[in-house]
Amino acid sequence: MAETAGVSVTTVSHILNRVEGKRISPETRQRVLRIAEELGYAPNGLARGLRLQRSQTIGFVSDEIATTPHAGRMILGAQEAAAAEGLVLLVVNTSGDAGLERTSIEMLLQRQVDGVVYAAMYHRIVDLPESLRSTPTVLLDAGSSDSSVPFVVPDEVQGGYAAVRELIDHGHRRIGVTVQTVGLPARQGRLEGYRKALAEVGVAYDPSLVAAETAVPFNTVGGDVDAGYRAARRLLTPERRPTALFCFNDRMAAGAYRAAAELGLSVPGDLSVIGFDNQELVCESVHPRLSTVQLPHYEMGARAVAQLLALTRTPGRPPGPGNQELLPCPLVARASVTSPPRL
Repeated sequence: MAETAGVSVTTVSHILNRVEGKRISPETRQRVLRIAEELGYAPNGLARGLRLQRSQTIGFVSDEIATTPHAGRMILGAQEAAAAEGLVLLVVNTSGDAGLERTSIEMLLQRQVDGVVYAAMYHRIVDLPESLRSTPTVLLDAGSSDSSVPFVVPDEVQGGYAAVRELIDHGHRRIGVTVQTVGLPARQGRLEGYRKALAEVGVAYDPSLVAAETAVPFNTVGGDVDAGYRAARRLLTPERRPTALFCFNDRMAAGAYRAAAELGLSVPGDLSVIGFDNQELVCESVHPRLSTVQLPHYEMGARAVAQLLALTRTPGRPPGPGNQELLPCPLVARASVTSPPRL
């Protein structure tokens, strides 16, 4: 191969094994890679791993992500980002079992993974397992009270702002909110975004327009739909009914649809509704289809792997805000938002 490419064996080795810091022109690099592809060359991953003292594998520890369709894109994003770097992602799903999590982490560490992505199904604060303190680790969809732990999370404030701004841009000023009672970062951030959007157009925050309900069972389809239904019924009183609802998630929005139908209100003619998460099974099954805000699951998974690779390839990288990312949550406009009715 070296003779065909017109370069030394050492140069070929540096290019195929992606050795950094070598002065090799882009033209030479492309020529060697093209010839390698034509010859069907495959590098010896085991030998390369031994040379670099890396296993070429990444651990992915999650609670329930692998069994949840809408959040599973985090695994896909992480897997494809790892594959692009020639790495294998080892996924373990603990189902929230502390004992299983402990043994799973031990298994990954015994296999000498290069690092671990520690992921949560929904945005919350977690305590990093002590066994991961000495291993490069990035939190995914989770934060930590320890500012030295890198994390990748959705920008809940921006997402809440985007949702309410969509309602405001359609002319709504009296906007109700349905939320869960559990004090998650998502709840706090989305409410902050709600208040920020209202303040921009000079609308004072009215706590009577915020209805909180507990989802039982917590974080389940039925629990969220029922909580959204109860919260919407409390807000949709004839006396001071809002013209629009911003719902904590898409499932609570589905509950708001049910409450509106019982009261003889049409969506969006009488009441505009916007959700959060972009769970397509929910958004596409209600009528009209639900406008919402996208949780960037795929992008979060990919960025968590990128953060982890930065840690493993830059030993001693200092902790801090540079290792902590908030990813934007884009608006997904469908058919559930329009101008407010003339009352």
